[in-house]
Amino acid sequence: MPAMITASTLIHMTSTNRKTSRRVALVTSTVTVALAVGLGAATPAVAAPAAPHAPLESAQADESLPPLDPELFRKAIGGLPDDEVTGALVQVRGSAGEWEGTSGVGNIHTGRPVPQNARFRIGSVTKTFTATAVLRLAGQGKIDLDRPVQDYLPGVLPADYPPVPLRTLLNHTNGLPGLEIPHKDPTWFLAHRFDTWTPDQLVRGATQGVPIRFAPGTKQEYGNVGLHVAGMLIEKVTGRPYADAIRNGIIRPLHLTNTFLPGADVRIPGPVSRGYEAMDIGGHTVYVDVTEANPTLQWSASEMISNAPDLDRFAVALLGGRLTKPEQTAELFTVPDVPMYDGDDDPSNDQPAVYSVGITRYHVGPYEFWGKTGDRPGFACAFGATRDLARRVVFSANKIHMAADQPAIAERIIAASAGIG
Repeated sequence: MPAMITASTLIHMTSTNRKTSRRVALVTSTVTVALAVGLGAATPAVAAPAAPHAPLESAQADESLPPLDPELFRKAIGGLPDDEVTGALVQVRGSAGEWEGTSGVGNIHTGRPVPQNARFRIGSVTKTFTATAVLRLAGQGKIDLDRPVQDYLPGVLPADYPPVPLRTLLNHTNGLPGLEIPHKDPTWFLAHRFDTWTPDQLVRGATQGVPIRFAPGTKQEYGNVGLHVAGMLIEKVTGRPYADAIRNGIIRPLHLTNTFLPGADVRIPGPVSRGYEAMDIGGHTVYVDVTEANPTLQWSASEMISNAPDLDRFAVALLGGRLTKPEQTAELFTVPDVPMYDGDDDPSNDQPAVYSVGITRYHVGPYEFWGKTGDRPGFACAFGATRDLARRVVFSANKIHMAADQPAIAERIIAASAGIG
């Protein structure tokens, strides 16, 4: 039988409104977690509060937004570790109220709590940064989003592919097939987690000898390959690594000091809540640390590292139109009027598109949020905001099953953002 560790789950929270500010440390339920044989127990401590960012927004709260309810967020992240997540952090900002908190453990072997300022792999939130870099090139007149990929990157896509407009790379209407590898299968991941991949492998490996899935611009299908081609586009147009466009155009101007494009570096520097994969080995539940991995397989689609304050600062600048010109900012809020690709030609079961250029439109109860989710083995995260930026939420959760979709805690946090318990 596996050894057992009993950890008191601590939630650290800050609740702020226009009149009051209070900090509370709350001990919630006791959770029993099955660990590998031989692990010791430790009592988590309350994480230190994150240093506040100076506000960047001037919007007032939408009067239709419900008051921020800290109790909903406490419940949303309570009860960790559980059978999906070992630890989580949440940050809520905006003129409609502020709150932050952590739950669970940042190191399951020592019981160390989750740092509020922990850095984490942001997965597909990288797509938002890459798309923004492309929009900036369009605003500078260096590319035309209506022109096809083939004009800028001749020979990269198969010769029999139709013209693929640049815009379709960013809003997932390109029809390009994805790379067929089981990258979220634990056995495959653990065998290949330190492999280095090239952009050419990512794009040609996905498309060579494989037909396009649908006519570009007619349907929407989420995937990485469009953003990989976008990364190659940035490099061709600028003559520099795509990461430089993000560092010079976004990270440095916004002073995102906890945001990194790691390249082939397997580490997450600084404070981190470690990621694990729960595996059954010899009849025991073993938590395999998957924090370190070579992110070149994800490259311009999913390689980046950040933290909650930085992602909020990025969201304010992006959605507020500070990073792109008005014409390109409008692309962020334009969801194509096409159906999601479902593999059949039956219009009766079609679902409408939800992705714009770089971000996603979410309807949470009666409210509309714009943002992006992301995940990598050991990590799941998201940022989202109302259009007026009055309520903005960033969260990270250390999920323990890489093949699973977003854990239930993600749905609870999103619901809490709209005042839904």
